[in-house]
Amino acid sequence: MSRLATPSRILIIGLSAAGAASLPAHLLTRIETADLLAGGRRHLSYFPSFTGEQCPIEADIDAVVARLKQAQANGQQAVVLASGDPLCFGIGASLRRYFPAEALEIIPAATAFQLAFAALAEPWSDALLLSAHARPLNEVVAKAQTAPKAAILTDNRHTPPVIAQALLAAGFAPDSPCAVCENLGSDAQRVVRTTLGDIDQESYAPLNVFIVWQHQVPTGGEIPPPALPAPIPPGLSDEAFATSAGQITKREIRLLSLAELRLKPGAVMWDIGAGSGAVGIEAARAVPTATVYAVEKRADFFHYAQENLTRFPAPNLHLWHGVAPEAVADWPDPDAVFIGGSGGRMTELIAIVQQRLRPGGRLVINLATLENLAKIRNLLPTARLTQVQISRGVPILDMVRLEALNPVFVVVWSRD
Repeated sequence: MSRLATPSRILIIGLSAAGAASLPAHLLTRIETADLLAGGRRHLSYFPSFTGEQCPIEADIDAVVARLKQAQANGQQAVVLASGDPLCFGIGASLRRYFPAEALEIIPAATAFQLAFAALAEPWSDALLLSAHARPLNEVVAKAQTAPKAAILTDNRHTPPVIAQALLAAGFAPDSPCAVCENLGSDAQRVVRTTLGDIDQESYAPLNVFIVWQHQVPTGGEIPPPALPAPIPPGLSDEAFATSAGQITKREIRLLSLAELRLKPGAVMWDIGAGSGAVGIEAARAVPTATVYAVEKRADFFHYAQENLTRFPAPNLHLWHGVAPEAVADWPDPDAVFIGGSGGRMTELIAIVQQRLRPGGRLVINLATLENLAKIRNLLPTARLTQVQISRGVPILDMVRLEALNPVFVVVWSRD
């Protein structure tokens, strides 16, 4: 039986380091009268007098989501506790993947980023906000290279010294200024200003925000932004790429597929079955702040892709010789996925893509045969299908005729 007369949205409350003491009376009342209280064990410890059901949030987010959905279905009041702003790399962003906006009520506190820049008295409208918490470090480093300053949430594995070493390996100067802001908002708050080369001279508390500048911090005035790679529009000719027997995603299909992928700045793309690498290379050059991961299992085509990457450099493309889906296990979750054909393990691969594709992400598949199309239609019955027939003008005497290319099926599935 619910303690409240009517069911309401799931209430997600951000806490500061002061815990319960930071909340107004009306929020404390809503917490104490809730049927279900979810949060990290540290968050739950702030409310020792709570007598309802407690649901610790640990690694298994699916179990928490299931319990919250059950509470809603039973008309129970559920409250979720978080740190800072729940929508800034927090549980609020995770729950938003499972619940519509109208099912959530979110009360934020100041983010760790806000508190860190306040402690430094540093403007942060031009800062890039990142998290290395349970994320591949190469993804964080690639994005940090695109901004004049970056603030990074750390974890027990990706500590400030570990992140600093990765930044140095990526080309940051040892004298690049950085700061570690610990235990923000608490009596134990501490700020350490140092450089990437000297950061390992100190030890740091586990709760910290790591901030790095790409330039020396001036005594006054604005920090000039770094020079970013210029986007290069796609549309290279097929002949520009090294390949075998013309086995390449043709230019017109390549342009259409790239348009369907809708790759955005800072996004992550997977290119599975990269072949000679044309799609991944053009995507990476068109959006230089995105990160593209490409895998090809055939040794000869992998070497073609390597050669093409030398011809058309794209430092934000990571090329792998391997087999999917094993190759994608350690890649960051994608915003866009391109599959250039249909292999024997497509059922397994599609399931992984559907599970890991970020909200709003898009899967684009190119197919050449009716048999493979039937297989994909069974796996993705709601996907949008387009059949593309391209004919190119070729000379014949003093005239022009049209020469048809093989038709291609373009399948597009999005995670709304």
